[in-house]
Amino acid sequence: MPTITGFDHVALTVADLSVSVPFYTALWGLPPVASMNDGSFRRQVIALPGGTNLGLTEHDRAGAGFDPTAAGLDHIGFAVADRDELATWVRHLDGLGIEHSGPVEADYGVAVSFTDPDGVALELFVGRRAT
Repeated sequence: MPTITGFDHVALTVADLSVSVPFYTALWGLPPVASMNDGSFRRQVIALPGGTNLGLTEHDRAGAGFDPTAAGLDHIGFAVADRDELATWVRHLDGLGIEHSGPVEADYGVAVSFTDPDGVALELFVGRRAT
């Protein structure tokens, strides 16, 4: 069986890079590290801690908005170290004016959910073993 070593990147289609890039830059406190302009699309890449890259792609031909109930992506969950760090993230989201769910308990961990400017569902998550 072939193996993988993890995620290299996640690429999101966005409606407007001029809106999404500042949102994600403020959210992560990280500027884009690479860009691509391939004629029919433009992409900015943010290198996240842990080695995963987040690509933000604006296509010339935009489709319908994000729907987490449609087949495809439900949400992206980003791991945080523990509940204290999750509380720090809640304060950071509040400071940025980003609406969120607050900590929500589940059998398998605790999550704080919010959306990006295009309505893509994002989550900050602490697994039960880290709590």
